[in-house]
Order: sequence, then structure tokens, then C-alpha cells
Amino acid sequence: MNELLTPKQVARAIQVSEASIKRWCDKGVIPTQYTVGGHRRIPMDGLMDFLRASNRALVRPEVLGLPATAGQTTRVIERAADQLTQALIQGDEELCLRIALDLHLAGHGLSAICDQVFAVAFEAIGRQWECGDVEVYQERHGCEITLHVLHELRSLVPAPLNGPLAIGGAVEGDQYNLATTMAEIVLRSAGWNASSLGDNLPFPTLAAAIGQLRPRLFWLSCSHLSDIEAFLAGYNTLYDQYGQETAFVVGGRALTDELRRQMKYAAFCDNMQHLESFARTIYGTAQRRSVEEGGDPR
Repeated sequence: MNELLTPKQVARAIQVSEASIKRWCDKGVIPTQYTVGGHRRIPMDGLMDFLRASNRALVRPEVLGLPATAGQTTRVIERAADQLTQALIQGDEELCLRIALDLHLAGHGLSAICDQVFAVAFEAIGRQWECGDVEVYQERHGCEITLHVLHELRSLVPAPLNGPLAIGGAVEGDQYNLATTMAEIVLRSAGWNASSLGDNLPFPTLAAAIGQLRPRLFWLSCSHLSDIEAFLAGYNTLYDQYGQETAFVVGGRALTDELRRQMKYAAFCDNMQHLESFARTIYGTAQRRSVEEGGDPR
């Protein structure tokens, strides 16, 4: 997906004159960057914001490298979950991307899309797998497709460089990276300069990352724990070292009530909408602390 677009590309995509696009750029209606030579360039995320605010349609989305019918369908989020489930099972990546883009352009938040569409779809696929109606390869392929779609969505919400820094990932032995990827884009949409460090991360390297980067928020996704005692020891050591200066946010189906009682954290979030709500709540404080400590948005 192209990240910077020319006025001509945008004009062709939404079927208005190039002169109109340039005029909207110059008036600040469409977020615009300028090259050294003074040429207008429109970031993809800025164009998406403009389309959502103006309720304009993508007439020719393929000009922007998007599926040919993206943005041309009104998506009801409840129905979209069923449609996405079938598309994932069938391995139809283009349809999956179109469903996600349609929802985004229709004004649905990324946290709601993650919780009410992607998560619901995988729950449905899991039930069908238990009944023998879905093969393991279909579920695994669906995960890969979803990662590709999430990476495309991430290009629409680049990390705001002036936002407070957030980092996170999944612990050693946990190779389920959908949740940490979702957390990254949801936090970006909430104004945080968020980066997922990936999955299967040992606690010593997480400690190194926090120590070197000094984030205001650290999230930990726990979908699978191979050794609970080792996890608790590593986590509690990490929290004792950095939990007073960094907000620790944890989540994931592996964190049972009993396990959580043995942990300290700023917030437990059992879905992406809870994560977004917490992140927005502490955003102002995190930003002010960054400025007070020298102007670094991290």
C-alpha cells in the first residue's frame, strides 16, 4: 500500500479534479507533506481521515493499491464478523482486507474492529475446528492473513512521533503475535508512539528494551504460558525494576484470575477497547511527564 500519494493519484481515486485536490491540500483540508521541490504529497492515513470526515467514497481504490471495491460497501460491524470468518476460512485475503478497510472508512474504531470482528471471527473458527469443520491449516492460514491485514491497517495509523512512547510484546514461549500487533495499532490510533517488539521474548530482553527506551507504557500479551512459575518470577522482577516509572498493562487468555492475583500492574485489559480506554486516560499525564523530563515525547 502506497504511503505517500500524489494529488493526481488521489484525484483519480475519488474522481474529482486534480485542481480541487491541490486546493484542499493548500487549505489544510487534506493533510499534506511537501517535497524539497515543493511538490504536494498526501499520506495515506491523512487521506483516510479526510474520506471518513467528508463521507467521500473511494471510486477507484485500485489506483492507491487497495482492493478494487474497498470503501464502496457499507459494513455493519456485526455482519462483518460473519463475513470475515468465511473469508478467513476460504483464504480470501483480498476480501478480508476489503472488509477491514470498509469498516475503517465507515468510522469504526480500530479497537472495535479488532474486538468485534477479528476476535469474534477467530472464536467462531475455533469452535468450527473443535467440531472438525475447519482444518488446522485453515486456522493457521487465517492467522497469517490477519497479520497481513493488520500490517496494512498499521500503514494507515503511523506512529505519532510527538506521542508518548509505548512498547510491548509477547513473552518467551508465546508465539501468538496477533494480539501484540493489534495492541500496537490500537495504541497508535490513541495517539501513542507505539511499537510491538514481537513475540517469544525472554524477560531479560524485555528489561533491556524498557531500560534503553524508557517507555511511558509497556504492554504484555499473554496468550500462552509454557512455565507459569518462571513467568511469575520473570514478570515480577521486571515490574519491581520498572513498574514505578512505566505503566504496565497486561492481557491475554493465559492470565487466569489466580495468576493475576500474584501480579502487579497498572491495568489488566481483556480486550482492545479496554486498552484504548486506559491509554487515553493516562495519555495527558504521560505526555506532560515527557515534556517535564526534557521535551522527549517518550
